[in-house]
Amino acid sequence: MPAPTLRAADRKPATPARRGAADPVKALMHRHRELCERAVDPLEIAAGLEAHGVTDRTAARFRHRDVFSLAEEMYARVPRDDAAPPHVDPVTEPAPRATWAVLALLPGVLCAAAVTGVRLTDGRLRLAVAVVGVLAVALGVRVALRRGPLSNPPGTHAWRTPPGTRLWTYWLLAYALLGDGLLRAADDGGPDGLPTGLAGGLWPTATAPVLALTLACAPAAWCAHHFAVRARRKLATSRGLEDFADSVQPLLLGTFALFVCALTALLALSGAVLGEPAAYAQGITLGALLLLARLLTVHGFTHAPTVALGAAAVTEATALAVDLIGRLPGCGFLATPVEAVLESVGPGGIPALACGAAALILLFHTTRTLTRASAHAPTNEPR
Repeated sequence: MPAPTLRAADRKPATPARRGAADPVKALMHRHRELCERAVDPLEIAAGLEAHGVTDRTAARFRHRDVFSLAEEMYARVPRDDAAPPHVDPVTEPAPRATWAVLALLPGVLCAAAVTGVRLTDGRLRLAVAVVGVLAVALGVRVALRRGPLSNPPGTHAWRTPPGTRLWTYWLLAYALLGDGLLRAADDGGPDGLPTGLAGGLWPTATAPVLALTLACAPAAWCAHHFAVRARRKLATSRGLEDFADSVQPLLLGTFALFVCALTALLALSGAVLGEPAAYAQGITLGALLLLARLLTVHGFTHAPTVALGAAAVTEATALAVDLIGRLPGCGFLATPVEAVLESVGPGGIPALACGAAALILLFHTTRTLTRASAHAPTNEPR
């Protein structure tokens, strides 16, 4: 009996072999192999994927509801050595250590000692004390920024503070100390001598805002620690990139407002103790700008702080230069904008406007940058 034959309608067409990877997640893992191999938890993979442009909508093409779910599968499929030591969850970070807490107080203590020494001396000895005090405060700030929440994470040598950021920071602090007095003296036809380190000299020195800013290193370190720990916890509990951004943005703004309140109190205290104007506008805007710049630098974003600090410093230098040039014959019109600011709000209006505008722009940039999951994942690549 002949074997039965299948009708043409019953025959199943042969399935053509599909080109490319049949497992899209496996292909994605191969594309981000280094990220998957070095990741210590799924959160790091999620942050790395976001940094490479993978969104929750992209994750839906891999049959996952969000990037976090996709990262969990990728992390689970990476082969690992069972004998490897268990990873300590970074969410359960210890409380602020006494080491960096004490180091954060060092700049303020050294600045207070320098101000006291300048006020108790006279002549060449005062000049020597001032020079030694400036060097000591600079060294204290450098030491404070090498440990704790305001320092770059270990192994992130590419994230070191760029030289331009240091240069602009030094200029802004020097202007906070000497700039208003120089601008006032230049407007009166001076200066007729070098600064004496006192508020009532021919070239007045504003020590109260500088003292407050150095004392503010301690609350700045605590605020940075608070933001980093809370953001990491929210990263662990969030189930989507938008969810994480929505929860971190109020945390960032609240931390920023807390620092501004602490700096305001320190300005009032410094002004009362030294018997000088507290210079709230100049001190708060400069302190806010420096804090935002440091937060971005610590998290690996080094370009925007350099630009913002540089723009504020160039604005101050330009205002001072055109005021001096305006005294030349036929150049008086150049100093008209600066003279208008001096007549309306005083010499402190120049740094307040320059640092305030830069701080507002940097705050907007920070709320868009530090609310991303990739900003809180360890990496060695600067951004």
